[in-house]
Parts: sequence; structure tokens; C-alpha cells
Amino acid sequence: MLFDQISKDIVSAMKAKDKVRLAALRNVKKLFIEARTAPGAGDELSDEAALRILAKLAKQGKDTAALYREQNRPDLAEEEEAQVAVVESYLPRQFAPAELEAELRALIAELGAAGPQDMGRVMGAATKRLSGRAEGRAISAEVKRLLAEGV
Repeated sequence: MLFDQISKDIVSAMKAKDKVRLAALRNVKKLFIEARTAPGAGDELSDEAALRILAKLAKQGKDTAALYREQNRPDLAEEEEAQVAVVESYLPRQFAPAELEAELRALIAELGAAGPQDMGRVMGAATKRLSGRAEGRAISAEVKRLLAEGV
């Protein structure tokens, strides 16, 4: 399980005195524990839920780094980007644009979607199927483009 792997990697980061990795992994573990102890969670955290947490954390980190760069704080941006890299190392490989398009074309054909009116149905299935492998914005933009073409 991902939770156990993060716990082991925290110990490794402590032994290696890798402060950036340690800080990132401690933050991940904190979020995992919060998710496990949330009402209705039953003190369990599936790998799927853990991947969603990691993806959200990576996205927030990228957004924060971008804000730091806008505010002319490259030191803070680099630190944030280093932590994002640690988090992303636990995520599955992201789809390349061509791979994303191919996956979505197959899904649209599978669902029999005909046009923009099917956007909600395709997005629901796509976000479930592609969770952790592509950002929601990228999925949405590609689905919108493909449905507009009438694929």
C-alpha cells in the first residue's frame, strides 16, 4: 500500500538527512492520516484515494510555485518545486497529449457520445478512468475539442 511505502520512505529520508524529501513525505503522510481518520473512512485509505490526494497535493504545489515566481521569490518557488517532484514520483506516469487523445477517443466511442451535449457523461467516465494519469483541465479541454469535432 502507498501509505506503508510513504512511511518507509520517511525513515529512509531521515537516515539520508534529505530535508526536502522528508518535509514533502511528512506532509503527504499527514494528509493520508487525515483521510484515514475522516468520518466514514473506517480507518482505511485505498491506493486510489491516496493517488487522488497525491495528485491534488502536486497540483497545489505547482500553483504555489507559480505564485512564488510571480512574486519574484525564486528561492521559495524552487523549494516548492522540489517538494512537488517528490510527490510526483509516487504518481503514475502522466499521459502524453497523444496518449490522452487516444484514450479519450476510445472512451467516446465506447460511450457512443455524439457531440457537446454528451460532455458531462464523457467527463464523468473519463475522470474515473484517467484519475491520476491526467489533469482534469487537460481532460476537459481535450473532451471538449473532440466532441466539438464530432469524433
